[in-house]
Amino acid sequence: MNRLFTDLENQIQGLSENTISSERKTKLQPLIDYIQSKIDANQAVKLNFICTHNSRRSHLSQIWAQTMAFHFGIGNVQCFSGGTEATAMFPKVAETLLKQGFSVTTLSTEANPVYSIKFADNEHPVIGFSKVFDAEFNPKSGFAAIMTCSQADEGCPFIAGAEKRYPIRYDDPKVYDNTDLQTEKYSERSMEIATEMKFVFSQIKNNKHG
Repeated sequence: MNRLFTDLENQIQGLSENTISSERKTKLQPLIDYIQSKIDANQAVKLNFICTHNSRRSHLSQIWAQTMAFHFGIGNVQCFSGGTEATAMFPKVAETLLKQGFSVTTLSTEANPVYSIKFADNEHPVIGFSKVFDAEFNPKSGFAAIMTCSQADEGCPFIAGAEKRYPIRYDDPKVYDNTDLQTEKYSERSMEIATEMKFVFSQIKNNKHG
């Protein structure tokens, strides 16, 4: 049986949707409705999480969304991420995910490193690297654009090919870089995103499983 890594499973079991405010749940509901409509129509669910630099929040969102879709047995979900410009996936993101139970391998160590991030032995890894949202690696049509930061949301009014666009913003842990709180705050942000993605996918009724 293909299961999540044990440490990751334990992390997920410890996440409570009770920590999500009713206001925030209202913000997440249109995304839930979008995913459900795709599942009901037997169509692929393509989610592109977009931030300014595709370095922190968009990666965490992409990875946790893909993980939660698997956790709840919701197939045909493909998660992507991109930025309004490409920089690099920040190393602290990889370190944080490793501590939270993912298997993280560095595939290349150039200025924009490439990481393999796995949540289960027999599933494809999420490939983490910084790219613009319309890069070749990402879908060109039939996807939802999820804007994870205010800068990208406000500065990028049009996302070509997106069927829907949802502002689901997170505070940037970058403000804690080079401080004593960095490790704690990256972990906190990752857990916040994980909790919300768990809530989103827990609401999806998967027709194949009744």
